[in-house]
Amino acid sequence: MRDAHPETIIQAWGTVDPFKDDAITEAKHAINDLHMLGFHFHPIMGRYSVDDRRLYPLWETLNELKVPVMIDVGTTGMGAGMPGGSGTLIRYAHPMAIDQLAADFPYLTIVAAHPGWPWTEEMIAVALHKGNVYWELSGWAPKYFPESVVRDAKGRLRDKVMFGSDYPSIPYERLLREWSEIGYSDELLEQIFHGNAERVLGL
Repeated sequence: MRDAHPETIIQAWGTVDPFKDDAITEAKHAINDLHMLGFHFHPIMGRYSVDDRRLYPLWETLNELKVPVMIDVGTTGMGAGMPGGSGTLIRYAHPMAIDQLAADFPYLTIVAAHPGWPWTEEMIAVALHKGNVYWELSGWAPKYFPESVVRDAKGRLRDKVMFGSDYPSIPYERLLREWSEIGYSDELLEQIFHGNAERVLGL
């Protein structure tokens, strides 16, 4: 899809099951042969925490490849309302797992995906404390962003926050309208919408 529409799709994230025997081989293939941007991990659905030491050989490989990783943080709609949440555990996506990973791999670029509720304050702390952690705010309608996120995105985290859509769960028309209604300057919106991502991800 990316290669068929280069005028529309700039890059694409790969994914790999970190517990597969050939996960490292697949990761190298995705970067060296398919030229993917980096990797996206969904800890809740994968049923692991990213600071699980069994995954560290994979993180070491991605660190050596100098590619970013995007990691879902906070609760998920997957399994919500089902008996036992369909067996998924939201604690796998706690920001403190990202905090540990960022400390152990200080040159690995980590992008936390989604606002991180119910641990939004913890996610703010991790993004502020770890220089290699960034934050994209997909999956939530902007009018529901916690006040602390709205405040820090125009202050302490203005160089770290990125726009994300999670389309089609929220239509673009609504996303763009609600972002504009927050009251940010055009300069800040340009930074959040594409400037930070271009710098951090080397686009």
